[in-house]
Amino acid sequence: MGRLIGYARVSTGEQDLQPQMDALNKAGCSDADIYTDKASGVRGNRPGLDACVKALEPGDTLMVWRLDRLGRSMPHLVGLVEELLGKGIGFRSLSDGAIDTTTASGELMFNIFSSLAQFERRLIQERTRSGLAAARARGRKGGRRPIPADHPRVLTAKRLHQDRGLSINQICKTLGISRPTFYRYLALPDAAAC
Repeated sequence: MGRLIGYARVSTGEQDLQPQMDALNKAGCSDADIYTDKASGVRGNRPGLDACVKALEPGDTLMVWRLDRLGRSMPHLVGLVEELLGKGIGFRSLSDGAIDTTTASGELMFNIFSSLAQFERRLIQERTRSGLAAARARGRKGGRRPIPADHPRVLTAKRLHQDRGLSINQICKTLGISRPTFYRYLALPDAAAC
């Protein structure tokens, strides 16, 4: 049997991690195997979670006090747990009793959550599509405004490219643009031709 690895998170420095730590200890996690973060759940940068996921090995079980301590959103949570399951790592939420992917009924519950997350994603996609269609019907066009061929940044990119003194990467870095943007600039007709 693998190790029990815990993850605990609070949103602010004023909140106390100890209740979560105590629950994880009681469930069998040693202090050395509990990773923590003091960060909002919406933040993508959570070093404790990153270190926790990196430490997990096939056969281990990741334990959290509650589901909302782990995921930023239902799709993020489902994606993370599916990734763990794909690596042979179990998942258990202590306060959400039925969610324990190391058991058949717990895996069923997780699959129900996964289906709900997929449903939520589809609803968002449908609302987005219908909103865009309604905007187009009113004459609005989405996307970025096209950059004019005589824009100083376009002219500079073309001049630097023609001079051949800098590599494409150096030009992009100098102008603060990506390679695709650089190539879009090059594809624009010359300002004199407009």
